[in-house]
Order: sequence, then structure tokens, then C-alpha cells
Amino acid sequence: MTTLADILRGIEHGVFPDPDLTTSVVPAPSPRDTCVIGLTGHLVVAADVPVEWVASHLDLTDLAAPLNPPFLHALELFTGREVNGIDAMLLAPALVDEAERAELLAGLTPFGDESHPRIRRARRYRDEVRAFTTSDGGLVLTGLGLAGRREVALEVDAAARGRGVGRGLARAARALVPVGAHVWAQVTPGNAASLRMFLAAGYVPVGSEALLVR
Repeated sequence: MTTLADILRGIEHGVFPDPDLTTSVVPAPSPRDTCVIGLTGHLVVAADVPVEWVASHLDLTDLAAPLNPPFLHALELFTGREVNGIDAMLLAPALVDEAERAELLAGLTPFGDESHPRIRRARRYRDEVRAFTTSDGGLVLTGLGLAGRREVALEVDAAARGRGVGRGLARAARALVPVGAHVWAQVTPGNAASLRMFLAAGYVPVGSEALLVR
């Protein structure tokens, strides 16, 4: 049986589900994770729901239906979860240039304040969270999130914004993952500044997702 992890690992290597204008239903990847993912010409419902239930709640003539409010609300009620927003998914490979990796990593300082709101939030959605600060007012976190994918989250002090700090953090995240691996970012589409930052750091958009949380 195809799993969400299979689909995400495939995307990391440039292999996407066929753009056949259908919706795949796969099991929820973990007790924590349930989601709907939109890709080019294909959608994926990763939830512990019967295929028949999904079909009965979808307008099969509308490819966008799984990410529209009526279906997402029905899925909320069925699973006892709430939609945590709809984000753009962006993806980048690990940096391979050893000199650049070393330079970026040298600018990071491990940060272990478990009371920090960003770290507390990250631990709700990710395992193996690691956090680092930079001298110019940045905070970057990595961890294993949806279906075990490597994810990044960033925070830039208000006084440091507009100086390229975020772009540097996004690029540093590509040095924090092993060569040959990939790192994912989830960005609210309306946050144009954040989208531009990740694009400038070498990330590319691959789809959209609605994460349902308890």
C-alpha cells in the first residue's frame, strides 16, 4: 500500500503522483499527523477514513474540493481534529558545497530554551527538534514533521527584518540536514515576504497542504 511517506520521498526525488485529476486516500502517517495535500493534477487525503466516506463527501468533478471548506470541515468532524491553516509546501535539497556548509554552520549557536514559544510550538508538530540562533537576531529550527520529513521553521527579531537574515536562516537549514537529504518549509500563501525569502534561498514550491491537528 502506498503511504504518505512514499509520496513525499518521491517528491523529494522529483517523482510526483500522476496528474490524473484524482484524489488518493492513504492512511494517516501517525497518530499525530492527518492532512490533505494538493499537488499538480492530484490530491492526497492522508487520514484514517474509509475511501467510501471520502468519495461520498467529494464533488468528483471539482479537483479543488478536498482543500475547500466543506470537505475539510466534514473531515474535522469525522476525525475530531481542526484544520491548522492551508500552507504552500516548499522544498530544497541539502547544500553540497562543503565550504558553504561549514561557513553557515559556524554562524549558528545551539539554543535550548524549552520555554521559547517557537520551540514549544515546534515540539507540538515535530520530533527531534533542534534550534539555533545567529548573532544577527535569527532563530532556525529543524525537526522531523509530517510523515518523517525534515522541516524548517524560522524567526527573525523585528529589529533585524529586511536585512536578509531570514534568507540566511533558510539557507542555513539546508546545511543542517545531511547531504543527499531534503528540507521542507510550510508557508501561509499570504505571507509574501516569507515566500520570497524561501524562494531566494533555493526552495521551490511543490504543492499545498492542510494539516489537521488535535
